[in-house]
Amino acid sequence: MSFPFYIASRYLLSKKSHHAINIISGVSVCGVAIATAALVCILSVFNGFQDMVAGLFTAFDPELKVVPAEGKFMPADAKELEDLRRMERVAVYTETLEDNALLMINNRQTMVTIKGVEDNFKELTDIDAILFGDGVFDLHADVIDYGILGGNLLLQLGLPADFSSAIQVYAPRKGERINLADPRESLNQDELYSPKVGFMVKQNKYDSNYVITNIGFARRLFEKQGYVSAAELRMEDGTDLNAAKRKIQRLLGEKYRVLDRYEQQEDAFKIMKIEKLISYIFLTFILMIACFNIVGSLSMLIIDKKQDAITLRNLGATDKQISSIFMIEGRMICLLGAVIGIVFGLTMCVLQQEFGLIRFGNSEGSYIVDAYPVSVHALDIALIFATVVVVGFLSVWYPVRHLSKKYTKNNI
Repeated sequence: MSFPFYIASRYLLSKKSHHAINIISGVSVCGVAIATAALVCILSVFNGFQDMVAGLFTAFDPELKVVPAEGKFMPADAKELEDLRRMERVAVYTETLEDNALLMINNRQTMVTIKGVEDNFKELTDIDAILFGDGVFDLHADVIDYGILGGNLLLQLGLPADFSSAIQVYAPRKGERINLADPRESLNQDELYSPKVGFMVKQNKYDSNYVITNIGFARRLFEKQGYVSAAELRMEDGTDLNAAKRKIQRLLGEKYRVLDRYEQQEDAFKIMKIEKLISYIFLTFILMIACFNIVGSLSMLIIDKKQDAITLRNLGATDKQISSIFMIEGRMICLLGAVIGIVFGLTMCVLQQEFGLIRFGNSEGSYIVDAYPVSVHALDIALIFATVVVVGFLSVWYPVRHLSKKYTKNNI
């Protein structure tokens, strides 16, 4: 144990001659601890929301999705996609075709996204988990094409999940101008019936805009025979998705993009990341203010220990060693506050996870979750600790160096 560290630890733990110094030191530790705990809790709540949203998407979005790097469609029989279909550890390969269309029924109309999928779509995602109604997930039967609508879309059209009338679906014909006298003459038209189920992802993007049907219907409607807009994949259990994504990208080349679930919802997660970053920066400024309280505590300590500094110098201690004593004292206060804050923040996160202390409202079921979701990430804890250490050490370096010289060297 070095000499300055030994003296600093004694100063930190011993009772000062002026009781106010102990109080101010305690306030300094508490200030750093509270700011640190706030960082832990706030960042963990953002993680919780992000994980919650990702969990909602998993019932609809595939593990990996291959899309063209340019344009909306790609040939279904491309050699790269055929190689991908036969690739090791690909458990389910599903072709999908998406584009916009117009729905009309009972004098109501709305623009939607038609998503045509293959029959093995049920094997790709846990679609049954988001279905409601008395029917089953069917895409077609003989010559009938089924359409499964999002819950909010059914409400917009004033339909139950088991609507009996056919929905008219319209899409522009390829390369044909709209006939203003009779626009329907310039549109492809087809019909969809209900398999007596709808779906509810609890995300407006899907629930208000998407219709799931078979890919044959979508190809006829959009005149895209032999084309797909994406190839959706489910890998075998235990597969490292990040490694699989990199391997597939190397196989396909630059003409294709391989997206994981987060990249498929890039806009939503980008907004959440920006909000998390802004919260981190804002709380770091509060932490800086809390760390400057340490300067006040150390100033009073330096004044209180002037005679000790003179005695230590007479015993052979250098100015650098005396200055280091108070520098280490400030850093120890900062570290103590960081450790207490992280422990307290983690404790609050665990209590929130187990008991849902902070809730959205008094009535259960009004929201997707009843209490604020929390997810603690080790990388965030490491970042918070590093932030507290850097901010704390920098905030005490110059003031302590200046004050220790002013109140010790000039008073010999």
